[in-house]
Amino acid sequence: MDQVDKIISPSWIFDAEEGDRVLQDHSIVVNDGKILDIVPTIDVFSLYEASEAYQLTNHLILPGFINAHSHSAMSLLKGYADDLPLDTWLNNHIWPAESQHVGFDFVKDGSSLAIAEMIKGGTTTFNDMYFFPEATAEVVSKVGIRANIGLGVLDFATNYANDPEDYLTKGFAFRDQWRDHKLITTCLAPHAPYTISDKTFETINTYAEQLDLGIHMHLHETSQEVEGSIKEYGVTPIQRMQDLGILGPKLMAAHCVHVSEADAELLAINGVSAICNVSSNMKLGSGIPDLRQLLNCEINVALGTDSSASNNALDMMREMRSLSLVSKGLNMTSEFLKPAELIRMATINGAKALGLEEITGSISKGKRADIIAINLDTIESQPCYEPLSSFMYSADRSSIEYVWIDGNTKLNQGQLVCLDEDEILQKTKIWQSKIKKI
Repeated sequence: MDQVDKIISPSWIFDAEEGDRVLQDHSIVVNDGKILDIVPTIDVFSLYEASEAYQLTNHLILPGFINAHSHSAMSLLKGYADDLPLDTWLNNHIWPAESQHVGFDFVKDGSSLAIAEMIKGGTTTFNDMYFFPEATAEVVSKVGIRANIGLGVLDFATNYANDPEDYLTKGFAFRDQWRDHKLITTCLAPHAPYTISDKTFETINTYAEQLDLGIHMHLHETSQEVEGSIKEYGVTPIQRMQDLGILGPKLMAAHCVHVSEADAELLAINGVSAICNVSSNMKLGSGIPDLRQLLNCEINVALGTDSSASNNALDMMREMRSLSLVSKGLNMTSEFLKPAELIRMATINGAKALGLEEITGSISKGKRADIIAINLDTIESQPCYEPLSSFMYSADRSSIEYVWIDGNTKLNQGQLVCLDEDEILQKTKIWQSKIKKI
């Protein structure tokens, strides 16, 4: 009998691979941070002896969620400037507040708040884009969550850097410092077509090719962005990125709300991943992505929350449900976007976008044990005729009871074991009192 670290025995397992098969009464065997085996529960204890065993009756096991587009430190600006269009929100409120307050401590404390919320909501990997990435990395390392951290670039000065060369110099220094951390990967993160010049994009593309790095950026978020590009450059932002050589399988294009058929074809031909952030888009009045169009083009669609400054919650379950219901309504097709497909968007599709599909995003032998357990034995979720449907349409993030990242327990019976919530709340309230004084 083999000695292992953990045996997790739920009622149901959905591995997020192809199809919608749900394993019933199977156990996941975890050792040295990876999924060693998946076997019928009736047999597991005759094959393995575990240091920890979890008997999770009426629980559904899923891969951990992958928040494929976030600005974690902006959690300190949650609720600061609500109910405004994107350009007003950014130019008149968010950027001025950031110029007053953003620094290493702001990013570290904001990232702590965000990561605590994400883990409680079942997120085990996030794709981040913000300033002072070393501050976010410190929290990531302390907590033990998986992160792809962007090397942010803008054409104008901020508290972090003065010009594109300065952003890149600082970004690469950060990358060199953290490149050997097992839970941290990096990518280039130019903000958006309307804040980056052709010259800077050309430099970014050269580095991306030479260093084999992904590119994470906002693209086609608003109709104004598209119209402004056509007025200034004569083409849409997607066509401009095609002309500059930016489009490709390493591009993670956040939002993709206003996309023509021709632009969708360009995304598809180049293997670009589209990252939808439906709650943020709706709240900012930016529009709603056409999922049918993207999926008909066989584009890899992943999900993100955007920042909680524009979403007010880093809740991947809410993103799945919102996208499902809105898309069904817009298409007037009840069978569009079934639970299995939405779960894949929040898991394996995100892993593919980040280039992490070989290690996370689904439950299969050899992958790292990034796993969550949802309790469906609740008033909200019972009766449970079909576990994926009960998860998608009845449960909420309070139903998430266990989170394991790289095989390590991060949420135990709904309680964080990796962060001090009281300390985070105290620091958050201090920041709130400072920011309100602008």
